[in-house]
Amino acid sequence: MSARKKSRPKKWSARVTTDSTHPPAGLFNRPADVIARSLASRRVSPKGVASGMRMLTFYINRAGKNLTATRRKELVKAKRLLAQRMQRQKAA
Repeated sequence: MSARKKSRPKKWSARVTTDSTHPPAGLFNRPADVIARSLASRRVSPKGVASGMRMLTFYINRAGKNLTATRRKELVKAKRLLAQRMQRQKAA
């Protein structure tokens, strides 16, 4: 009898595909202000800033333990900047 090794179950997020957002390659490796500005643009997030915020949150959650502390800090800063943009849009 051969012992069969159980494979680790795949995460549902690995199967997510969407055509509603179009981030440039390597965007999440850039500084926070560049990430926030890009995700707030209509070219990247046609459905608005909230869509960019969801994309950034998804990326942070998907990267999980593989993010370095400095990279995570920069991405959280980008989230804060996007949240400020969302507040300004709601106020206008």
